[in-house]
Amino acid sequence: MIKENESKPLSHNEVLKEADPILAGELASTLLNPEADRFSNDDGQFLKFHGIYQQDDRDLRKTGKKFMFMIRGRIASGILTADQYRVYDDLATQYANNTLRLTSRQSIQFHGVVKSGLGPLMKSINDALMTTLAACGDVNRNVMAPPTPVTESWMEEVHADSQCLSDALLPTTPSYNAIWVEGVQLNLTDHQGHDDPLYGKTYLPRKFKTAFAVPPLNDVDLFTNCLGFIAIEEEGKLVGYNLTAGGGLGMSHNNPNTYPRKADVIGFLKRDQVEAVAKAVLTVHRDFGDRTDRKHARLKYVLEEKGVAWFRRELESRLGFALEDPRPYRFERQGDRFGWHQQADGRSFLGLFVETGRIKDTDEIRLKSALRKVVDTYDTQVRLTPSQNVILVNILPEQVEGIDQILKEHGVSTTHEKSPIRSATMACPALPTCGLALAESERYLPGLIDRVEGLLQSRGMDREEIIVRMTGCPNGCARPYMAELGFVGRAPRKYNVYVGGNESGTRLNRVYLESVKDEDMESVLGGMLDRFKEGRQEGERFGDWSARVLWEEIKEG
Repeated sequence: MIKENESKPLSHNEVLKEADPILAGELASTLLNPEADRFSNDDGQFLKFHGIYQQDDRDLRKTGKKFMFMIRGRIASGILTADQYRVYDDLATQYANNTLRLTSRQSIQFHGVVKSGLGPLMKSINDALMTTLAACGDVNRNVMAPPTPVTESWMEEVHADSQCLSDALLPTTPSYNAIWVEGVQLNLTDHQGHDDPLYGKTYLPRKFKTAFAVPPLNDVDLFTNCLGFIAIEEEGKLVGYNLTAGGGLGMSHNNPNTYPRKADVIGFLKRDQVEAVAKAVLTVHRDFGDRTDRKHARLKYVLEEKGVAWFRRELESRLGFALEDPRPYRFERQGDRFGWHQQADGRSFLGLFVETGRIKDTDEIRLKSALRKVVDTYDTQVRLTPSQNVILVNILPEQVEGIDQILKEHGVSTTHEKSPIRSATMACPALPTCGLALAESERYLPGLIDRVEGLLQSRGMDREEIIVRMTGCPNGCARPYMAELGFVGRAPRKYNVYVGGNESGTRLNRVYLESVKDEDMESVLGGMLDRFKEGRQEGERFGDWSARVLWEEIKEG
């Protein structure tokens, strides 16, 4: 297949994948070498396919690099049994920094793992019949689905489809099990001809993200995904899905060829067509994505540059059948439900806020210990949300009081007394672990929200909900470009400020101010809140007011 960019040299990652299609590198031999505290830079790229990022503690760089690893689980729909949660909790204590970091894709990350603990941690995950394979890398990542317990029986079918698709889109490399379970360095010459039946020898040009959503709740931020399925219910039955494609948020500062993009609605498919359609969309990315420039390699650029009509024709030619026209749907809101709620089956679920997604123990709130005691006592299923929170589900009426008491003893509130704006926040880890971070995020956002709460309270707006998201760089892992108020790191203590996302997660925001200094934040935000209070229409949210008023100023500027 001839493509426009074939005359350009391939990126270095493409050369690596082509030379080693099993993604093994020298990982096993380095893992067994007690003198090595890190992997080579090239092997660091292979590590990602195995769910691992090689990092260093950036707080300590002045005294020399201290290498460590971030490991991310692959947890379809964010659903963990009690036994699985115990494994993650134990490993965080034994090998990581004694915290569990919830991700914006319903998974768990371990931070601060040193090389000597990497092998035992990975083997323990696989011994528990879980995996980290394809949690990172140029493949389909963790498949998302709504975590809130069902109100209708057909919604369970969405989770089933999510799990099936997660399995169907896994790569087949033999190196994962060999390295992390058997501890064997594979001989590349014996596997040089490995050709993954879905991904081929060189996998995808970049990462690929998939999600399922059930209207009217868009808690997975569906339109930020490369591939999406909007559940369509008719007469109490799941009849199929509207297909979306071409979403993605990553960009680079000062590079106009990179930009956030919202996915397009392509057509309607029946439930038994999900796997075939997903694989066809993925192979369009495989065959047409830009392999010469990784910053321009996502599926969103294929859709933007070739058009939706072209994409649908190409997709249908691979499928051998035509999609139907999209069916009506409506998204109304996003976000999580906190506190106690009843499920359709009479049992209860409990939504718990986890500030910036970090499950840990502090002097005031011992959330990690509390969750473990609840899970140990009641064998509770745990669900992770796309907004980095936790839901405990399938709780019997007679268990509610006991769970309340355990949480109370550990300083964890089940009545959710956080302000609406704090409850709607999300941040990426950023410094000191992420090598891409230009500014703080997780460590900075709670203090910023303290200041914003003060600004709102002084204006009589303390119950105002504003969806706020922050990232330490423009890659957008916490989806700041869909927020009503987004902050994207530009440099230490400087952020670009974005405004105009909406409650339903169906509108991208726009940059309003660039490189706002930390010391100027209260003045800038206070000024916007003053204008919002005076100029809003009845019931108008901050994001809608921003799109109506501030976007006009952006155009004029």
